[in-house]
Amino acid sequence: MMTGRGIFAAIGRAAALAAVVAALWLGGLLWFAAALPDTVEDPDTVTDAIVVLTGGAERVAGGLALLEAGKARMLFVSGVHRGVDLSDLLRQTHPLSSPPSCGGRCIALGHAADDTVGNAVETAAWMRAGGFGSLRLVTAAYHMPRSLLEFHRAMPGLAIVPHPVFPDAFKQDQWWRWPGTIHLLALEYSKYLVAMVRPLVTSLIPEKKP
Repeated sequence: MMTGRGIFAAIGRAAALAAVVAALWLGGLLWFAAALPDTVEDPDTVTDAIVVLTGGAERVAGGLALLEAGKARMLFVSGVHRGVDLSDLLRQTHPLSSPPSCGGRCIALGHAADDTVGNAVETAAWMRAGGFGSLRLVTAAYHMPRSLLEFHRAMPGLAIVPHPVFPDAFKQDQWWRWPGTIHLLALEYSKYLVAMVRPLVTSLIPEKKP
């Protein structure tokens, strides 16, 4: 039976371990925030396709602008709500702009994805069906690291050009002064960590025998 002194020692060890884990997590968060893109490093390369991940009007608007600028011949929007068609999407995200010059023939919508892993799987299937070998990935800057991780896993060897957009609601400069940005950044960093270790965890789970 554990004595009172043993109980306090165990509590002390657990508290010390928790403090170390918290310090490592916080250090990783600071690295993650500093590593986020703050510019589009390659705005010029032409790819086979532009892929937009839904989650903000800036993303769709950015993808449409890239399409009109001739940066690809096709635009794929992944993660669109079921029942939403192209006219609905344009009305919701780009209401003041004229329709794309291709009349929608160069835009495809994906309705199967519910998360970033789903975005990668859905896009990989669309890219294979179209015979495409390169894409420009459009999503928010804070979402780009996890998106690139999942897309490279789903499409190894494919050329992926990151094209971050910068939502006004995400205060990337001096993010520590904005509670909403802190919460979003901490959540995204935690999701990134989960995405990093998921293959390891999956490999440790024994497969069910038929």
